[in-house]
Amino acid sequence: MAENMFHDLTKLGLSMFENMDLYSEDKEKEKVTVVAAKNEEVKKVVEEDFLFDKGYRCPVCDNDFKMKTVRTGKARMIGADMDMRPKYEDFDPIKYDCIACPHCGYAALSRFFVHVSTMQVKLIRTNISPFFKGLNQKGATLSYDDAIIRYELALANAVVKKAKTSEKAYTCLKIAWLKRGKWENLPVDTPDREKEIANIKAEEKQYIAKAYEGFEAAMGKELFPICGMDEWTYVYLVAELGYECEDYAKSLKLLADLVVSKSASPKLKEKARELRKLMQHKA
Repeated sequence: MAENMFHDLTKLGLSMFENMDLYSEDKEKEKVTVVAAKNEEVKKVVEEDFLFDKGYRCPVCDNDFKMKTVRTGKARMIGADMDMRPKYEDFDPIKYDCIACPHCGYAALSRFFVHVSTMQVKLIRTNISPFFKGLNQKGATLSYDDAIIRYELALANAVVKKAKTSEKAYTCLKIAWLKRGKWENLPVDTPDREKEIANIKAEEKQYIAKAYEGFEAAMGKELFPICGMDEWTYVYLVAELGYECEDYAKSLKLLADLVVSKSASPKLKEKARELRKLMQHKA
């Protein structure tokens, strides 16, 4: 039988202390700490926390619909690739930058979605909508495959509505970025993982080539800003894509113009110099 450490207190009328656990309060604090730690684990940030359902009205079929959209200011950018693909902490917001109507099949990048002419509406209603079978949305977030099929739908719409060359090029570039995100995040237990990564990288390269072709063509016939880019940011991007496509002579010429420009930012000029160093022995 456990010793009653407070048995003498009964003489003082304090019998309520009999059999009291000397360290009960400390044990309760430990329990609270453990519970708090478990709750912290439960509250671990997940992709869904960054999203909300935003309402849209389709400019082609006039139907209302909702799509997952990234909450403003929630995604934290941690860097960028050489071709200006932004990289974020926790998840990839690029997956959610394509708006697709689930009713008629019209889709476009967010910056282009509402800008549709009467003639373009007619072309989409004739060439996309009658054949569209709907989007297969599963779960509260988009996988890379979910996002890629929406972007491919946007690219098909861009072709059908005879969009600007830059819009088609920009859509290709973003699909390339999604392909990159897909192979970077491919689960380690994927069957034949290295082969699958090689296949996805090959697809990424195809979209990079198409983006380069389109951006280069648009440079001489569209007014700036193009896809939200000023002239020298655009020139840098075309030069970088030219580097990826091994068109070194063209890329170096563009970079030479950029580094002597009086209006390009010092930061952009530094990026141009870094890119030029990579090509010094390749042109």
